[in-house]
Amino acid sequence: MVKAIVMGAGGKMGGRIASIVNMTDGIEIAAAVEKAGHPLIGQDVGEILGLGKKGVPIVPGLEAAIGKGDVVIDFTHHDASVEHLRIAAENKKAIVIGTTGFTAEQMATVREIAPKTRCVLAPNMSVGVNVMFKVLEYVTGIVGEDFDIEIIEAHHNLKKDAPSGTAMKMAQIIAAALNRDLDKEAVYERKGMIGARTKTEIGIQTIRAGDIVGEHWIVYGGLGERLEFIHRAHSRDNFAKGAVRAAKWIVGQSNGFYDMQDVLGLKK
Repeated sequence: MVKAIVMGAGGKMGGRIASIVNMTDGIEIAAAVEKAGHPLIGQDVGEILGLGKKGVPIVPGLEAAIGKGDVVIDFTHHDASVEHLRIAAENKKAIVIGTTGFTAEQMATVREIAPKTRCVLAPNMSVGVNVMFKVLEYVTGIVGEDFDIEIIEAHHNLKKDAPSGTAMKMAQIIAAALNRDLDKEAVYERKGMIGARTKTEIGIQTIRAGDIVGEHWIVYGGLGERLEFIHRAHSRDNFAKGAVRAAKWIVGQSNGFYDMQDVLGLKK
């Protein structure tokens, strides 16, 4: 039985992860964590989520819980996730990170620490999105330079980072397939008399509205035809299910830095 430590268990995403863990065979909630001072500290995570008493009180900080589990599941905040990775590595625990918004400096730190333990990091844990990553790589390699490519992403009005980590991952995949430098070719905003679209630019546009869970729309525009690929998340459960799947998988792996393509066996 895999023992999971769920970070941010009092929040929306952490709560869904804990609930999915509870209904998944082969894994159980060993510990639930929130930041110090959170009003749910000390309360039973099962009772809070309507799962019945689990005998697992929410504790302040990962260090208080790290010895209780095999794998940490973290969808909190990029600043906190770097520290959680550090604690997991120091204690030889596996970790699954679905947090987005890392700075370049933070990602450098993550890449340094992650191989010292077993770490899955992905901007989107959804099985469907990760299949779409593979599809975009394949399709882009076929259409090459003949199609203009645009990415539009939409999320709820409380999302803090933009564009989404998923949209940026899609852009990175497309740029790599075309041998383009995304830092030079990405266009995030268009307004006014900007001139014609360049042949090599990759558009990445953002929508924030209401309670949209997550939508990503990729357009390949050619002369006389258009290809469109859309992924819509209807609830947070698809992300939570992917994270739990990753947690069960990573505990049996050797030290290394992995993503959901590894978890799903989609790497070449």
